[in-house]
Amino acid sequence: MLDTCIFKIGSVKTVSLKAVPLALALLSFNAAAGDAEKAFSQELTACAAYYQIASAAIASMNAPQMKAVSERLVLSGQKAIEIAEKYQSKAAVQQAVSLALKQHKALAPNPKSLAPLMQKYREPCKLAVTDPSKRLDYWSMASM
Repeated sequence: MLDTCIFKIGSVKTVSLKAVPLALALLSFNAAAGDAEKAFSQELTACAAYYQIASAAIASMNAPQMKAVSERLVLSGQKAIEIAEKYQSKAAVQQAVSLALKQHKALAPNPKSLAPLMQKYREPCKLAVTDPSKRLDYWSMASM
């Protein structure tokens, strides 16, 4: 049985054919990891937009007891952007957040009603910001 192959590219190299399935598996893993990172980054930019809308809506209430909530949402939005910038350029993240803001505003046209956005984004965004590795694991499994 043939278990080695000789390739001549400048010099003679011997490569075990037993390594080919492993190399192919690693390549497919890298592609899945790229898909997971892309999906995770998209989620983070959607979260940043959600946090910006929510913090603005809560701040507009002019309720002193809600000031701390609004400030936490601002920080969460900044954290989402910071994490997303690990996977995309700063410009790409800014563009994605801008697009997500438009989409979110279309989903919830009344800026005083956060219910539709909260229902969709509250928990996944909370997890993405507080435990990004766990959320990236989710996207890794979802993109297989």
